[in-house]
Amino acid sequence: MAFNVVMPLFLTIAIGYGLKVLKFYDKPALDVMNKLCFKVFLPLMLFENVYKTDLAGVFNGKILVFSVISVFVMFVILMLLIPRVEKDNARRGVLIQAMFRSNFVLFGLPVVISLCGEEASGVTALMIAVVVPMYNALSVVALETFRGGKPSLKKIGRGVITNPLIIASALGILLFFTGVKLPYAVDKTIADLGKIATPLALVVLGGSFDFSKIRGYARQLLIGVGGKLVIGPALFLPIGVALGFRDVELTSLMIMFGAPTAVSSFTMAQQMDGDSELAGQLVVFSSAFSILTIFIWIFILKQLNLM
Repeated sequence: MAFNVVMPLFLTIAIGYGLKVLKFYDKPALDVMNKLCFKVFLPLMLFENVYKTDLAGVFNGKILVFSVISVFVMFVILMLLIPRVEKDNARRGVLIQAMFRSNFVLFGLPVVISLCGEEASGVTALMIAVVVPMYNALSVVALETFRGGKPSLKKIGRGVITNPLIIASALGILLFFTGVKLPYAVDKTIADLGKIATPLALVVLGGSFDFSKIRGYARQLLIGVGGKLVIGPALFLPIGVALGFRDVELTSLMIMFGAPTAVSSFTMAQQMDGDSELAGQLVVFSSAFSILTIFIWIFILKQLNLM
């Protein structure tokens, strides 16, 4: 089962890389595709999942509280620890962001749907709606702090409320609670466009791979990728198990902690004077190695009959 979940993701990423090698697209084209995916198709997919979920039936305050607290605790630990192992300010904020900010949207829903069924994806969609704003706000704090500036609450708030994923989640929740039903034609269009999100994002991710620049960042990549894919899940998943989370809840936590670094972290590093080259490499290599580590985490949890 673990192999069947992870292998399609790997093959789609590999196809994206192969298409780049065959020169089907260049970097400007990838940038446009990436923007289209994260500002249009992924928000539509998230909106559809929230809008069609029985929120009352899947609402679980316990897992939402645990998600928020664990992300915040991880962030605080990294803010204290990373300055001790990395001297370059431009790299400090990037490393911190890479290790607590996962590609939860891209990997969360596909993996949960594959393992638990589409009807169970509402729990994950709600977690995404809560956690993604935290990722954005805390990333601004980390990058602004090590840029030498003072984190601006106004800037953080603007970044959160203008995030397409947040807007999509909020609209889905609003329509659900107000009982507004979209016309069939509109609903079907949104659903069909949302299905483009995952394969397109994975293809773009594959096309972004560049293995030629690893030498200058070997130590940072080892810290960032190892912390993101191995140490983080190893610290927090046992706590989740001890708190009684199982099946779709534990699967969602596994992806929240163990998914690769969010693609959008590269763009944010560019905008806030972080080491954007390192940020891009962390996205690339955490994505590549996550194929193996996600497989291992799923295998372990399955063997322990926890999911």
